[in-house]
Amino acid sequence: MTSQPFRTRLAASVLAVLATVSTVPPASAQQRGLPIVRDTEIENLLRDYARPLFRVAGVGGSQTNVVVINDRAFNAFVANGRRIFVNAGAIIDSRTPNELIGVMAHETGHIAGGHLARLREAVERAQILAVIGMLAGAGAVAAGAASGRGAGGIGEAAPGVLTGGQHIAMRSLLSYQRGEEAAADRAAIGYLNASGQSAKGMVETFRRLQEQTMFAARQADPYMVSHPMPADRVANIEPLAKASPHYNAVDPPDRVMRHNLARAKLVGFIERSDAITRRYPPSDASLPARYARTIQMFRFGDRNRAAALADELIRSQPNNPYFHEIKGQILLETGLPAQALPSLRRAVSLAPNSGLIRIMLGHALVATGNNAMLDEAVRELRLALQREPEAADGYRQLAIAYGRKNDRGQADLAAAQASLHEGDLVAARSLARRAQGSLPTGSPGWLRAEDIIAQRRNQQN
Repeated sequence: MTSQPFRTRLAASVLAVLATVSTVPPASAQQRGLPIVRDTEIENLLRDYARPLFRVAGVGGSQTNVVVINDRAFNAFVANGRRIFVNAGAIIDSRTPNELIGVMAHETGHIAGGHLARLREAVERAQILAVIGMLAGAGAVAAGAASGRGAGGIGEAAPGVLTGGQHIAMRSLLSYQRGEEAAADRAAIGYLNASGQSAKGMVETFRRLQEQTMFAARQADPYMVSHPMPADRVANIEPLAKASPHYNAVDPPDRVMRHNLARAKLVGFIERSDAITRRYPPSDASLPARYARTIQMFRFGDRNRAAALADELIRSQPNNPYFHEIKGQILLETGLPAQALPSLRRAVSLAPNSGLIRIMLGHALVATGNNAMLDEAVRELRLALQREPEAADGYRQLAIAYGRKNDRGQADLAAAQASLHEGDLVAARSLARRAQGSLPTGSPGWLRAEDIIAQRRNQQN
């Protein structure tokens, strides 16, 4: 008899355990496409929140960034040890910048502590525990069968014995993860103190979660959950938070406004019309409410009226690039690309480092159908893709522009890159080969096409 079948079943069971205790998506799930929200305004805000935390934690650098997920649940998590994923729901439900900064400080603690790598080690240890338990159970079953024990003997107890190892493994893994969560909480307090920020928002967030989960927490086995109970977290971190000289520090008004505009933008784009109205009733004349209603009108109402509402936003803050961006987007998606150009050009001039806004400008230039604008479109799209090298839509628009310029080699290369970043590697390889037939051998474009073909071979291997 071999122990291989037990290892096989164990691997499946421990992976199932890991799925229940870890919110980190596997790389393959990311490649298939998480519902990611891309928006310059929101991403810049989160980078500004993260920058001082990353600096004091020593985890800064171009490889550490923040990604927004289109999920209404209040959640954030770390993947690949260098990327914080923040649910849209966490942004919307964070009533102050400080609350969201506290969440991000906690996730920064996971990155700085190397918790993902250590969690994998914990899973391996849990697998060993489960293997031992299952093999012991199998031995007990065999002994019972050999002795001919019947009712009330070891044979009837066999299912419990066999699953005992898995239960031990699960409890061990969950205990380990609770410890990591508590460590991340403590680290977060330290990062907030070191960066001169209050941990009050973090305490308030956990207290709100405690209130929301009070009934469920009473029913839960504290040894079978992946995070400490919210009440325990409040009890553990509140004394540390209050001991800080920064505990009563408040967010500056400009940060509060940016935070509320980002929340309004997300609500406008992801909520239903009735939910938007409930959150921002007509009686609310604040700038964030007007922002949300502009987007609501764009999505559910009269787009001409939406453009007029965007003009009102611009009059309130003439130098806000994102108000010009939303007007340009409304006009572009209403089928008026030429009319969108002034707004998008103004947005780019106010936010020159935004690849996403430049892609929209390039799209509008292509969509005018005016061949005299193709050179500008190519220039803007190339600049944009230097900052957004994985933006499939940018490559699609570039392919259209090159195609209308009768540059087949560059058009096919851009289309190949679009397919590559959309995950269609078969199409990417085919288009790259076709591009090589039109491009000079050894030229930069030819070599890029060769890279795409080689990447396909590498993935096959």
